[in-house]
Amino acid sequence: MRLFAHRLFGRRTKRRTGFLADQRGALAIEFAILALPFFALVGAIIETAEVFLGSQLLDSAVQDASRLVRTGQAQGNSPPYTISDFRNAVCDHLFGLFNCDNLEIKVSTVTDFADATASVPATPADLAAWTGYEPGTGSSIVMVQVYYKWPVILNFGGFSLATSSDGTHLMGAVRVFENEPFS
Repeated sequence: MRLFAHRLFGRRTKRRTGFLADQRGALAIEFAILALPFFALVGAIIETAEVFLGSQLLDSAVQDASRLVRTGQAQGNSPPYTISDFRNAVCDHLFGLFNCDNLEIKVSTVTDFADATASVPATPADLAAWTGYEPGTGSSIVMVQVYYKWPVILNFGGFSLATSSDGTHLMGAVRVFENEPFS
């Protein structure tokens, strides 16, 4: 029986020679198979981190610039703040990661906190009518809205962080507050 098993399985256990036994290049083939998913995953992680960092920076910059309006510093300056001055106040805290010319800013007063609903312009043509700067007076309720279209680089077959048809991710920061009772 042992002789029969050796004859039956012996051929298969012999060391193969020739093309099938050649292992050179196997690592290169394995790397080629795994490289695309690996680098796609690394790229997605980096892009997600960039969008998150950008969102946090924009939110913090709007918070800091809104403080100038809330405390009356933007209204009390001579000459008073304009939308360009407010844009520069936001840009001072963005560390050069944003193109400040593309920030869409609207500072407006509302009658009460219940009326404070953020609105995003529907189309790029609406931006001219949408932007504005009205910081209010002491004890006014003010809503500050800042939006930015962050460029998205990676798009893997529809899997992308882009929220707009032009391939950008719309970031926004909104603050609603009551101005201090300055005069």
